[in-house]
Amino acid sequence: MILERINSPQDLKTLTVEQLNRLCGEIRLRMIDVVSQTGGHLASSLGAVELIIALHYCLNTPQDKIIFDVGHQSYAHKIITGRNKNFDSLRQYHGLSGFPSKDESAYDPFTTGHSSTAVSLALGLVCARDLLPEKERFKVAAVIGDGSLSGGVCFEGLNNAGHLKKDLIVVLNTNELSIAPNVGAISTYLNKLISLPVYNRFHDSLEKFLTVRGERGKRLLRLMNKFEESLKGLFVPGMLFEEMGFRYFGPIDGHNLNVLISTLKNISGIKGPRLLHVVTKKGKGCQFAEQDPVKFHGISCFDPDTGLAIKKTSPHSKSYTAVFGETLVKLAAKDRSIVAITAAMPEGTGLDKFRDAYPERFFDVGIAEGHAVSFAAGLARQKLKPVVAIYSTFLQRAYDQIIEDVALQELPVVFAIDRAGIVGEDGVTHQGIFDISYLSSIPNLVIIAPKDGRELEGMLAFALSLNKPVALRYARANIPAAESPCEPISLGKAEVLREGNDFALFALGSMVDSALKAADILNKQGISGAVINARFVRPLDSACIKEYGQKTKFIFTLEEAIADSGFGSIVALELGKQVIRLGLPRDFIEHASRELLLEKYGLQPEQIAAKIKQTMRDNG
Repeated sequence: MILERINSPQDLKTLTVEQLNRLCGEIRLRMIDVVSQTGGHLASSLGAVELIIALHYCLNTPQDKIIFDVGHQSYAHKIITGRNKNFDSLRQYHGLSGFPSKDESAYDPFTTGHSSTAVSLALGLVCARDLLPEKERFKVAAVIGDGSLSGGVCFEGLNNAGHLKKDLIVVLNTNELSIAPNVGAISTYLNKLISLPVYNRFHDSLEKFLTVRGERGKRLLRLMNKFEESLKGLFVPGMLFEEMGFRYFGPIDGHNLNVLISTLKNISGIKGPRLLHVVTKKGKGCQFAEQDPVKFHGISCFDPDTGLAIKKTSPHSKSYTAVFGETLVKLAAKDRSIVAITAAMPEGTGLDKFRDAYPERFFDVGIAEGHAVSFAAGLARQKLKPVVAIYSTFLQRAYDQIIEDVALQELPVVFAIDRAGIVGEDGVTHQGIFDISYLSSIPNLVIIAPKDGRELEGMLAFALSLNKPVALRYARANIPAAESPCEPISLGKAEVLREGNDFALFALGSMVDSALKAADILNKQGISGAVINARFVRPLDSACIKEYGQKTKFIFTLEEAIADSGFGSIVALELGKQVIRLGLPRDFIEHASRELLLEKYGLQPEQIAAKIKQTMRDNG
């Protein structure tokens, strides 16, 4: 196998194009084999293999830099940059990250996982390069997808790059655009012509000649540029980027290595900002991923021969996400004012059921979380009831809009915050551990967390009836097996689940079940404790907290979030006495399964019980 001989991108340069094409096939087989066992982002990575090979073939990495937007398409990049031998550890504890990681390889300038930032990061590198006294000369390429263009930060970067006229390559990889044969052929020929070094040397020389020829020469130069723009405008869909200051090339076939390599080599010698538009197919080389690229965008373990998922959980278990999606559909059947919004994640947030049932009331705004929130505020102002379903880690991107456009306006927008807490294998860029910290200081915002599926149903109905902005956070987990009926929900009121005299444990959301199990363990050891389902972060049940603060010496809080700036800190401030806060550290948490990470940070029931017992013994 050719892949066995590839230890760095330098090894690619010894291969013929025919060998490179064979290598692409071997890389795809390697991806399918590993991701079928580890889960991961398969379809996007399969589609970008030739593009990544061509970039490394034409650039001199790691001196030259490649910045991947999001990075979920970078598996081929990992495989050819010395990480193939460890690729089996993808997304596993202490193994390779599923995204580019600055701590993993010199070929990854940044740790990335969110969208639309690559152009800005790349432009920063370019400007720094040009400012440094040693004038280290390296090339920078930012690889973005069509999804990146729905995020405003990407356009901000493009606008600034075009204005500064710095030497930067942006590769736009789209996978939904079909090129008609005639337009595609003309476009390919025209781009081949305008990317040739001889053409560009002639272009630059003629421009200099006409510039020094006075006003008549300048008029001829304007006429020449206008003719070139008009010619490209007839056949090339890139005038937007030309107007932003980029030289546009494409669209070209992103799976044709001959065309990719020759075009990249040609445009590498051109000065200023350049944008190369390539068209690829998601899931390329894997039939079931090509047929269903949405399903295989982010996939759990599957049979590599059939593509069928391998279930690791009980068929009777249900996730918080599934309960949310089903409940919203039921509520919307009774209330036509309910509308749903997501930022390019209908399946991931469980809104695909709502989309199918009520397409006219469903809005997917693309990867544009800030816009999603402001858009929801506009809907709410007109008496609709918008539910904005966004992962915790991505909602951070809309912080200003939550404050200014929703909370300040006191508009009844419901934020369904999925993946709140430990996300698991997606790692540091995706862990949803910051939301309590960044939301709890916002006035007018109610923050709630359900202990199980039935309470999630009740809380969603409660949130939609409240006429206030509400953040409803729930974990990437299956609901507890033992569910209790949802007691009536009152604003700012906790639920006492168990009485006890030795300690009080205030647990939030996904940690309530663990708190009850920990209390059972201690009860068998003769230690009785009260377990309270906090329900609310804001407004806090001050009366309940103070009551148990007087009843017992030991007050504990338990949360799947950062303990020193989350729910526990709010309780400690309210109580004015020592509170033992059990939760996650203020750190970036690496990738591993949720269960393993809960154990690592002492949040499994046995560990919680041991911590409570040890604390009482040390301070008894």
